[in-house]
Amino acid sequence: MVERTVHIREVCGPIPHMPTLFMEKSEVRKNNKGNLITWWLSWYFIETPWNIIKTSCNFIRFGFNYFSLSVLLRTFFSPWRQYLWKYPRGFGLKEYASVFFANLTSRILGALARSFLIIFAIAFEILTIISGLLIFCLWLISGPMIIILIILGLKWMI
Repeated sequence: MVERTVHIREVCGPIPHMPTLFMEKSEVRKNNKGNLITWWLSWYFIETPWNIIKTSCNFIRFGFNYFSLSVLLRTFFSPWRQYLWKYPRGFGLKEYASVFFANLTSRILGALARSFLIIFAIAFEILTIISGLLIFCLWLISGPMIIILIILGLKWMI
């Protein structure tokens, strides 16, 4: 039997969140029959910022899925690791109080552990949003800044 290697793009199709340096020709580049300057402007100000936004959204979605925030919030007061004690048959005040406080302790431990995870997840999401905005702004500023610095350097040399 002959085995053949399968490329990831054959299985999954194009990967939408990859940086533009590794992507095949995009729609902007396919449709742009103009000169090099218009191609660069469309790549720099349209295509790459859109890819930065999509990548940031993928990281945010990853954080919500990885920390499963919706599940943590829905099960906030659930017992820790589903440790529950069953109430005894018959009536015994001491046994009922013991089981009640054991179950209450398990729920408090569950809420405490989940609250730490929720705080960590929210901090991760905030850092992800801030870093995405920072990368987006730095990308838009870096191109014109390089041109300005080249012009200032040429003026200084003359």
